[in-house]
Amino acid sequence: MLRFLVKKVPSIVLVLFATSIIAFLLPRFAPGDPAQTIAGPDATPEQIEAIRQSLGLDRPLPIQYLSWLGGVVRGHLGTSYIFNRPVSDLILSRLESTVELAVLASVFMILIGLGLGVLGGSARSRIARIGVDATNTLLLATPAFLVGLLLIVLLGVTWRVLPISGEVSLSENPEIGIQYLLLPALALGLAHAPSISRLLQTTMRGTRGEEFVDLARAKGASPRRITYRHVLRTSLGAAVVAIGIRVGELFGGAIIIEAIFARNGLGQLAVQGVNSRDYQLVQILIIGAVLIAVLSQLVTELILAALDPRVRLDA
Repeated sequence: MLRFLVKKVPSIVLVLFATSIIAFLLPRFAPGDPAQTIAGPDATPEQIEAIRQSLGLDRPLPIQYLSWLGGVVRGHLGTSYIFNRPVSDLILSRLESTVELAVLASVFMILIGLGLGVLGGSARSRIARIGVDATNTLLLATPAFLVGLLLIVLLGVTWRVLPISGEVSLSENPEIGIQYLLLPALALGLAHAPSISRLLQTTMRGTRGEEFVDLARAKGASPRRITYRHVLRTSLGAAVVAIGIRVGELFGGAIIIEAIFARNGLGQLAVQGVNSRDYQLVQILIIGAVLIAVLSQLVTELILAALDPRVRLDA
C-alpha cells in the first residue's frame, strides 16, 4: 500500500498544480473588479487604482500567480479582500458546518443507494424490480434543490417534524444539531443515491450469469448466501467507485442545499466570494474542492482493492 501511495504522489501534485492555474485564472475571467467592490460605487478612479496597487492587482498575472502559489506552498493561503481576514480562518470557521452536512449526506447516500441496489439486484419479483426502477428514475430526475424544497413542504410545513432553516453545531448541542441537519443531509443524499443504486443493480444482475454463481448454486448454496456472499461482494466494486465520485460531488451540491436551508457553511462562503470578486478566497475553495475529490478517489481505490482480490494496487 505504501508503494501505491508513493506512486500516486506525482500525479496528485500535477493535478493540484494544473488546478491552481485554473483556480487563479477563472475568477479573473469573470466580469468585475475586487478593487471596485472594496472602494464602493462612489469611489473615484484614483481611489480604485490605489486599492489595486495595495492589493497587488496591478502587477502582471504571472507575477501575481507565482507570489500566490509560493504563499500557498508555505502554508499562507492569503487574506480575503472583502472580509480582511486570513482565508484559512474563514474556511475553518465554516468548515464544521459543511463537513457535518457532507458526512451525514454520505451516510444517507450509501445506505439508500446500496439498499435500493441490493433490493433491485436480488429481487425475483417483477413488481419489486419495477418499483426499484421507478424509484431510481424518479430520484434521478429530481435535482437536489427540488428534493430539499419538497422535504421542507412535507416535513417542515405540512407536518412540523423538523426545523427547516438555520443550524446548531453538533459539537455544541448534538441533540438539537442533528434535528437541523437531517433535512438538508437527506435532500443531498437522496439526490446522489440513485446513481449508486442503478449501477449496483445492473452489476448484480450481470454477475448472476457468471460461472462461479452457477457453481455455487450447483453445490446447493442458499439463494441468500449466493446473493450476499458471491454476487454482492463481487459487484460492490462498481458501487464503491460510484460512491467515491459522488462523495467528491457532495461538496459541490452542498452550495445549493446550504442556501435553501440557510446553513452557514463553505457553500455560502463560496457564493459570497464569487459575488464580491474575492479572488483569494475563491482560489483556495476551488483547490480544496479538487483536493477532496482526489483524496476521495484515492480512498476508493484502496477500498476496491480490499474488496476484490483481483485488483492489485501495485499493478
